[in-house]
Amino acid sequence: MGDAARRAQPGVALTEPPRISNDFRMNGDVRPLLIAGALCCAATPPFAQSGPIPIVQGTQIGLTRFEPGDTPTGGHGQTIDGIEGSSREMLQVHVHAHLSLFYKGQQIAIPYGIGIVQPFQVNQGFVGMGAGIYWLHTHDATGIIHVESPDSRTYTLGQFFDIWGQPLDGQNVAGLTGTVRAFVDGKAFMGSPRGIVLGAHTQITLEVGAPFAPPPVYILPAGL
Repeated sequence: MGDAARRAQPGVALTEPPRISNDFRMNGDVRPLLIAGALCCAATPPFAQSGPIPIVQGTQIGLTRFEPGDTPTGGHGQTIDGIEGSSREMLQVHVHAHLSLFYKGQQIAIPYGIGIVQPFQVNQGFVGMGAGIYWLHTHDATGIIHVESPDSRTYTLGQFFDIWGQPLDGQNVAGLTGTVRAFVDGKAFMGSPRGIVLGAHTQITLEVGAPFAPPPVYILPAGL
């Protein structure tokens, strides 16, 4: 996604990377992220949604729970599941999926910089290139997953989580444990969430633990 296209998106962007409190991580507390003095809208339970929600790039959807980028067991330039941490973006295939994550009814942000090898720079909530970039990655904390591939192979949510360095199965999503319900384009997905295919504009929702609710619907920015 080029700079011009990002600038064309209206809305308020983060002026600096979200800061994560050590107390928050230790106590398992969930604290809302403030964006330009207003509570991030994604803290609202999905059943309060009145219609499709437009996504503004460079903002954050959900509450802060995870550090930016990959975990120590995730991608740091090595090949993972046959996916390289390349020195440049591969754009023979370039599509975008969206991932929403809920834990006990609270929406949790998917962090920026997944699949982008550190060190990387953040400009107005958007990560550009780092030391390398995997073919599956996030540039911001909106939940948009960028699939930028040198060929037309199929990619899955399980591969994305492997690059992130987080677990994913029917009882565990990135360390959040409980009964997991998965939805793809608003319909219940009955198989392993690892097998969900990352297609063009695929909308994926993972809900861990009650209360469960209908999955939200988002509108991706123009040009994605």
